[in-house]
Amino acid sequence: MARVRYGARTEAEIAATRAKSAKLPDIWSTGVVAVWETDPDVVAAVLPPPLKPTGRPLVRVNISKVDLPGYPLGAGSVAVAAAHGDREGWYPLVMPMTHERALTGGREVFGEPKKLGEVLVERDGLTVRASLARHGIAFVEVRGAVSGALPLPEPTEKTDFYFKFLPAVDGSGFDTEPVLVHCLRNEKVRRLERVTGDVVLRESMYDPVADLPVRRLVGITIGEKTTDQRGRVVERVDPAALLPYLHQRYDDPQQTLDAPPEGSAV
Repeated sequence: MARVRYGARTEAEIAATRAKSAKLPDIWSTGVVAVWETDPDVVAAVLPPPLKPTGRPLVRVNISKVDLPGYPLGAGSVAVAAAHGDREGWYPLVMPMTHERALTGGREVFGEPKKLGEVLVERDGLTVRASLARHGIAFVEVRGAVSGALPLPEPTEKTDFYFKFLPAVDGSGFDTEPVLVHCLRNEKVRRLERVTGDVVLRESMYDPVADLPVRRLVGITIGEKTTDQRGRVVERVDPAALLPYLHQRYDDPQQTLDAPPEGSAV
């Protein structure tokens, strides 16, 4: 019988796949990062237990073009500063990706809140513009001009927090007990420049980052970096405590009932 590719793989084939994926070359990306301070109560409101706010109510947007072999990838995230015990890191609320391959792997393996979207990173001389868009709305845009080189940071380990879970088949709760994942990233930077500019947040009912207003811009950079990542499950999570935050992961039709806060800018 001819090889049926949907059929079971042999143990040797599975081992070869694991060995190859464990030895990936450095994959470099060009990205714009903006960090700002927002309202402390807003950060506290979006963090599912057991995550807690840090001493500073920070929001970070990362918008990148990734030089993946065979096809370029647009990747982004909007995250808030968070802590789990004595470890501080970032809790991403949305991670737009331009390809399904990047989306499904991150969601199924690590529990990353990835969604298909549009990612733009443009540089024309000193002018920089980057944005994340879904449903025809560029819900976050960073724009400005390069104003100087920055010293390269030492390689560092950074932490992102994810919740990995499966919604129940009957639509009520979860099929398995949710877990909290620490995703550890080793980051190396080979180019870094300061950008003088601003961050624009636009109203979107599916990606309501406009609820995280820019109270004080900490900084904007554009640079080239490479990262690897590994994850570990650190604890099981109370399903009842996580359930009210389930809508963060999905485009829930009921979000049409969620009105923006009074006085929010569009």
